[in-house]
Amino acid sequence: MKAVVKIMIMAVLTAIISSCGKHVVASAGHPAPPASAVLSEEDRQRFDHFFLEALCQQEKGNYTDAFEMLSHCLAIDSTSAEVYFLLSSYYADLKKDSLTMVYMKRAAELNPDNNFYLERFGQSLLNIGEYDQAVDIYERLYANNRHRTDVLELLLKIYEYNKNHKMMIDVLNRMELVDGSSEQLTLNKMHVYALQGKKEEEFNELKGLTERNPYDLNYRVMLGNWMVQNERGDEALSLFKEVLDAEPDNLSAQLSLADYYKSVGQDSIADTMIEQILIDKKTPSDTKLSLIRQIIMENQQHGGDSTVVLNLFDRILATPQTNADIAEIKVAYMFLCNMPKEDIRKALQDVLAIAPDNVTARIQLLQNIWETENYKEIIRLAQAGTAYNPDEMVFYYFLGMAYYQTDEHDEALDALRRGVSQINEKSNKEFVSDFYAIMGDILHEKGQNKQAFEAYDSCLVWKADNYGALNNYAYYLSELGQDLDRAEQMSFKTIKAEPENPIYLDTYAWILFMEEKYEEAKVYIDQALANDSTLSSVYFEHAGDIYSKTRDTGKAVEFWKKALEQDKENALLRKKIKLKKYVKK
Repeated sequence: MKAVVKIMIMAVLTAIISSCGKHVVASAGHPAPPASAVLSEEDRQRFDHFFLEALCQQEKGNYTDAFEMLSHCLAIDSTSAEVYFLLSSYYADLKKDSLTMVYMKRAAELNPDNNFYLERFGQSLLNIGEYDQAVDIYERLYANNRHRTDVLELLLKIYEYNKNHKMMIDVLNRMELVDGSSEQLTLNKMHVYALQGKKEEEFNELKGLTERNPYDLNYRVMLGNWMVQNERGDEALSLFKEVLDAEPDNLSAQLSLADYYKSVGQDSIADTMIEQILIDKKTPSDTKLSLIRQIIMENQQHGGDSTVVLNLFDRILATPQTNADIAEIKVAYMFLCNMPKEDIRKALQDVLAIAPDNVTARIQLLQNIWETENYKEIIRLAQAGTAYNPDEMVFYYFLGMAYYQTDEHDEALDALRRGVSQINEKSNKEFVSDFYAIMGDILHEKGQNKQAFEAYDSCLVWKADNYGALNNYAYYLSELGQDLDRAEQMSFKTIKAEPENPIYLDTYAWILFMEEKYEEAKVYIDQALANDSTLSSVYFEHAGDIYSKTRDTGKAVEFWKKALEQDKENALLRKKIKLKKYVKK
């Protein structure tokens, strides 16, 4: 059943059932239009028959038949509001907007006391932008029920759209009769009076609100603010002081008084007051943050002297803090000003001193210290992070990496495994993949190749294109002479992704060498050397081995000698040079 038609049917169904065969031309509870009284008994019975049949066909989903029955009804009684109303819904479904409006309007005219008809017609008028007509309809709705504030709210919006300020005040007065006076109604009236330029009426509204609420000092502050904005500063000053005499901790009055001093050019007094508000532990955190942001913005507008702002931060933070909000804003400001990393580090430490469970600050501090290579401090911070936030994988990552850098491999593995235990469906796939990749590297260094390869397999499950892991996995397989076909496939993915990466090129060349594809290996080892800026001894040794197998002994010896220059204790290199041929380990 079409939704809009169903709504219309339900609006009259109760009236039809309760009528029990009588001629129904109005909704339940409303009188029928007088014109219906002229129908003969026979016409009345015919009308009832077709009307009830229309409803039955509608319920069965036979919309065409229902429409035809309603049309018969209209031919019998052209004054039936229900028929016009129901037919309007059919025309709405048929997208015949003009006929919809004609029939809906006729229904409302025939039964002007039916609020449902009026409301539907009013909504339709608003939808097509006919605000002048809509006003009349909603005024009739209000006349039918003077307690419907929802209708008054719509009227207020319509009059506002039409810039009819006089009627806006009238509607607000009517709303006040229903709901009583309120702060919002007063503010709305003041807004309208301001649009009209009626300062006296605007003032009287606010003054009246203040007088009706003599014990709410904030209304006096509002009145004082209005006075400041309207060149009545002396009166405002007296009012603010009056409030503060009665309630010294009134934050609204303190802030307004500070604004007053700024407005008359007494910035030093205003700044002192603001600083006291910021230091006061009773000041709400959101108020402090708002003030700090305002101070930063004004500072930027006047040249951006960061020392002024930072000194203020220091004075505020010198007092006990209930939370780390101000300290966090200080850090953000220092990042904005590109302050030295050492200074930012100290500010981050201040945040953690107040809120040691602050994940963002701890991660930023770890990133900051990582560049200093102070791994002992990183371990301390990361361990604390795992204690305060045990489900945050980043801390295990930093802890594992720091232990790895200090050659504490067992501790590194333990940290990484604890981090892996925190994996869930929301975990970042790349991050998890890196965990397993590092575990694979450590396990290989410990000689636990089986476990290392399992870690690499897990790594690639989470991220199949982890090129660092693909390269290492492939190289370690080639060193053992295992699964060379798979090693070649993995390595090829890396050089396809990064064709100028000397590490990936060297690995691929070496795998080809292990597969005895010497000429191909030579092509890739040459590319590795061409892209290598480190002059790695490993690349030179591999190049020598490959060139030896391509029967270019002179070039092979030359590469081996270059490798030996960097790795003077390498006995195997000396043996290769002496024998002038490739020798396995």
